[in-house]
Amino acid sequence: MSTVKQSRISYDHIAANFQEVHPGLSNREAVEEANRCLYCYDAPCITACPTGIDIPTFIKKIASGNIKGSATTIMSANPIGASCSRVCPTEELCEGSCVLNHSTKPIMIGNLQRYATDWAMKNNQILFKAGKKNGTRVAIIGGGPAGLSAARELGILGYDVTIFEAAEHAGGLNTYGIVSFRLPKEVSFWEVEQVESVDVKIKTNTKVGIDISVQEILENYDVVILAIGMSSVPNIGIEGEDLQGVYDAIEFVKQTKTSPITNEFLGKKVVVIGAGNTAIDGATCSVRLGAENVKILYRRTLEEMTAYDFEYEFAKQDGVEFRWLTAPVRIIGDQLGNVKAIECIKMELTEAGEDGRRKPVPVKGSEFQLEVDAVIKAIGQSRYVNLIEEMNLEHDGGVVTINENTYQTSNKKVFACGDVIFGKGQGEAMVVSAAQQGKKTAHAIHQMINKTVSETA
Repeated sequence: MSTVKQSRISYDHIAANFQEVHPGLSNREAVEEANRCLYCYDAPCITACPTGIDIPTFIKKIASGNIKGSATTIMSANPIGASCSRVCPTEELCEGSCVLNHSTKPIMIGNLQRYATDWAMKNNQILFKAGKKNGTRVAIIGGGPAGLSAARELGILGYDVTIFEAAEHAGGLNTYGIVSFRLPKEVSFWEVEQVESVDVKIKTNTKVGIDISVQEILENYDVVILAIGMSSVPNIGIEGEDLQGVYDAIEFVKQTKTSPITNEFLGKKVVVIGAGNTAIDGATCSVRLGAENVKILYRRTLEEMTAYDFEYEFAKQDGVEFRWLTAPVRIIGDQLGNVKAIECIKMELTEAGEDGRRKPVPVKGSEFQLEVDAVIKAIGQSRYVNLIEEMNLEHDGGVVTINENTYQTSNKKVFACGDVIFGKGQGEAMVVSAAQQGKKTAHAIHQMINKTVSETA
């Protein structure tokens, strides 16, 4: 067989690997599953959902054939409900609280949520209308889950909303940061369309502080919401990070969603440093790009791993190896400046510190090398500290300080939600949590504006 033909086959196979893993429920499967639901009056699944979706109601509507009504129920509570149906840790949230866990198996809530929202997408449904304009202008910096959720709510309430988004498309993590075989970007695009349908303006390719000044936004808008998310993966601080073949996991995943799929990883050996959800995405992407062997290196143990359980199981099914208690020391290159190996050291955990986590310390004399062709860094993300400080907001290492009830920052005109307030003990960085924070921020603003209007009337 010719080399060209082999390459073509390899490319076609690799491209197919990035199609969505699970096809979703058929009509019959969805109706049968919906009819298993007990439609609990005091449903624990609603309480377990951070956005408070009325789960029994949306499921009952599927059972009765009112799919648009079901999708509307979902998206009313969660403006990014289509994405969340695919990426939420449902086994820990709604499905984990289903009363049927005690007798049989829980209702497939995530799959039913996907069924309804997929129907709405395929049938080009617009589910909401803009409210009557009230004359208040709101700027939202960042068009990710939190920013979109806040914008959708405010649009329905009649606010004049403009989102400033640095990237080419809105959607943030859902558009760029979650692998396409779990969350196709078309799903995120549809959610953005739902936000635009309530007269929200989205200015993409617009970096606040560069393309438009912070001062201009503060002067021209009545209220500002900071929903900027997180930045790039920081350097580990070891030798060899500048070699060819060292990748930022966020940018690596983004490339697979925005550029044509290639077979450059075919037959390669890859290591991923870190054990969060992004690390899992980097590893499973590598497998699907044709890597021969993929290892995740983590300086702690499975017990401390931050990735969701279903992500971990997914990676194991893909053949990803996990090397626990292993930390990188340096990345070794060849004469051409390409990665050829990584030197590691074994770690051991001490007693838990003030933060409740056991600290890893190196085991003297345990260094060893792994032959690798690529290294993917997934050790968390840095924060947009410069922009936060340009807005003169109080923060703790890039985690913006807020009033937990109102989401107001130290500047009463500026609110903040999403990843920019996660960390330092403030919440858990889930997509669904960011969506709920966006909603709550919008309603806090509405309450503040109404109070101001009544006081000046």
